[in-house]
Amino acid sequence: MSIFGYPLSVVLGQLMLGLVNGSFYALLSLGLAVIFGLMRVVNFAHGAFYMLGAYAAWIMLSVLGIGYWWALLLAPLAVGLFGVLIERLFLRHLYGLDPLYGLLLTFAVALICEGVLRYEFGSSGQSYPVPELLHGVFNLGFMVLPIYRAWVIVASLLVCLTTWFVIERTSLGATLRAATENARLVQAFGINVPMMVMLTYGGGVALAAFAGVLSAPVLQVNPFMGTSLVIVIFAVVVIGGMGSILGAVVSGLVLGMVEGLTKVVYAPASNIVVFIIMVLVLIWRPAGLFGKE
Repeated sequence: MSIFGYPLSVVLGQLMLGLVNGSFYALLSLGLAVIFGLMRVVNFAHGAFYMLGAYAAWIMLSVLGIGYWWALLLAPLAVGLFGVLIERLFLRHLYGLDPLYGLLLTFAVALICEGVLRYEFGSSGQSYPVPELLHGVFNLGFMVLPIYRAWVIVASLLVCLTTWFVIERTSLGATLRAATENARLVQAFGINVPMMVMLTYGGGVALAAFAGVLSAPVLQVNPFMGTSLVIVIFAVVVIGGMGSILGAVVSGLVLGMVEGLTKVVYAPASNIVVFIIMVLVLIWRPAGLFGKE
């Protein structure tokens, strides 16, 4: 059996690899959507925080001897605290102003982070070993899938679903969403809105760092790993709908698989297919597939 003139096993294999990439897209888009949806900040430093998460895991292993499983917890926490510092020192002064100011500030933060790490560690990539527990492969019949890549899919989905549940189905999430609509009213009930905003930004940054730790054994850890990816992530968020948690997750996963399928049909278009879809979505539905008009 064949699809588009190619064996079914080849198509299914590319879809599975696309799902792995889509897991990274979903996790990164989720953090970006949380920050924009609850703070109205266009966080252009998201790719830099993703890169910092990977570097934090690598430094923990090579310098401190802290393994992968602890790094999954400690690296997002450390980078999230750095994000809290950025919010308290700089971002909080820009609330209520044109979102362009926040974009420019976070873009500057991204350039600074990238420059510092390039100066300290150079431009060449650093390798991070796959944890021993996740060595090996699954034989799916149509392809051999490394166990670690299967773990990436499972971990990303668990984190995405948990984040969606907290924001959309709990009282904490309801309070966060209320604070974005009318901060003064929520504060009148004795809720510390600035603290919630600070923790929201730190949480979104931690999601990007978590994705960075997951990517460390798959990619070379280098200062530029988030630069090109952040453009794709912005496109995914726009397609899903700016601020839509569900839209970010679904669009990330689906677009990853579309990208994988495009590599089978016409490989040169795989790098731009996400942007072509973004243009079409903006023409048909400017608010995005899951966004509100």
